[in-house]
Amino acid sequence: MCKHNHHDVEAQAAGSSFPPPPPAVVAVAGGGGGVAGVACTYMIERPELRWAFIRKVYAIVAMQLVVTVAVAATVYFVPAIRRFFFARTPASLAAFVLVIVAPLIVMLPTIFLRKRHPINLILLALFTICMSCAIGLGCLSAKAGIAIIEAASLTFTVVFSLTLYTFWAAKKGHDFSFLRPFLVVAFLVLVLYGLIQMLLPTGKVATTVYGCVAALVFSGFIIYDTDNLIKRHAYDEYVTAAISLYLDTVNIFMAIFTALNASDS
Repeated sequence: MCKHNHHDVEAQAAGSSFPPPPPAVVAVAGGGGGVAGVACTYMIERPELRWAFIRKVYAIVAMQLVVTVAVAATVYFVPAIRRFFFARTPASLAAFVLVIVAPLIVMLPTIFLRKRHPINLILLALFTICMSCAIGLGCLSAKAGIAIIEAASLTFTVVFSLTLYTFWAAKKGHDFSFLRPFLVVAFLVLVLYGLIQMLLPTGKVATTVYGCVAALVFSGFIIYDTDNLIKRHAYDEYVTAAISLYLDTVNIFMAIFTALNASDS
């Protein structure tokens, strides 16, 4: 029976353009609750299930981006909000700190409860709103509105191109898991340099270079996280996968915006 099912699934995988993931080991419980042995050792998941998971994740990310555009545009275009934060009163400074810290605070329970439906989706929506407010606040520093449009256009081009490339590479059998240690180190360096730049501003040239390097690093994250989406995420990890791709996208946008805004100043 197991051998027959194995060949059936292999035939389905061969007829699909989607690359089959690594084989999984399935243990079968024997009498008395013990493990009798290992059966169907090289079972391969059905490609249509993986594609359904991928579509679900991208649908969530698309909704997150729509919310982000709406909230960030409201923050940017409503004059009262701009006047409030530019007033530099104690209340506006407290609100600024809250907006910056809120996404980090909300993300912790979102990750911890990522598999508990529907609370995971509620927390994900709250996290998206908090992140959108922070992005809108960042856009208030724009010297010209055209920098925001240019950054959004370049972000779409980069993310779309890298996503297509990663799917093509996965179909050809390439693996990008080796990028993880390099990306983690690069991210930590970006965070450290960003903190230094907040305390000791280094000028527009250094800011432009920082934005360009950050865009390259998060472009690497797009490839790595898309590769995980295709091959490694379990079907109940849709919240984790969506957060990863969403953060990659908005961080690329903010990095490009930072570079363009600094060069225009």
